[in-house]
Amino acid sequence: MKVLLVEDDPKVASHIANGLLGEGHECITVGDGTSGYQQASSNELDAVILDVMLPELDGFSVLEKLREEGNTTPVLLLSAKSQVEDKVKGLRTGANDYLTKPFAFEELLARVEGLAGRNKEGEDKTLIKVGDLTLDLVNRKVLRGEQEIDLQSKEFQLLECLLRHKGKVVTRSMLLEQVWNYHFDPQTNVIDVHISRLRQKVDKAFNVPLIETVRGTGYRIADGLA
Repeated sequence: MKVLLVEDDPKVASHIANGLLGEGHECITVGDGTSGYQQASSNELDAVILDVMLPELDGFSVLEKLREEGNTTPVLLLSAKSQVEDKVKGLRTGANDYLTKPFAFEELLARVEGLAGRNKEGEDKTLIKVGDLTLDLVNRKVLRGEQEIDLQSKEFQLLECLLRHKGKVVTRSMLLEQVWNYHFDPQTNVIDVHISRLRQKVDKAFNVPLIETVRGTGYRIADGLA
């Protein structure tokens, strides 16, 4: 990926940039909103990591200007503000995702790679395959081998989210946001219930289980399954 990082805290910027470089990605780093807007406007990027509180031009304003000009590059807003209204403002302004500080780099990486991957897939990508599992996005069908699996709407969305991040840990907060559109923790067991139902349908009757629990973090579907 080619990523633009707009972050005015040198320590945070260094942590993210070094992590991205270590994963083999290219990272352009700037420390103020004006420079961030200029770089986002003049570069072909796979994703933008945009801090909200910036000198000269805040992240919301940068994002608003980009979207008004038709720039559709995926944007992950990064902020110390955790209030629901701030997240809602960011998403309504045109952000694709919102992550609050402090954060684990692994989660930031998974979110950015997920955004960049969805952007590259475009509308022509209609099938997602892992091992013997096939997700048909157009016909809303799931096959494991030759066997069709009947999933409810939320189960389908949950499986789609896991498959789009195959090989990466998908945190509980990511699932709440991307499947249920919750930008806060509702303190319910809704994820556990749906994961259990999904496992009963896509794993129980088959030799190779697909859904792995990453204790204390979330879930993962391994990439490159035979």
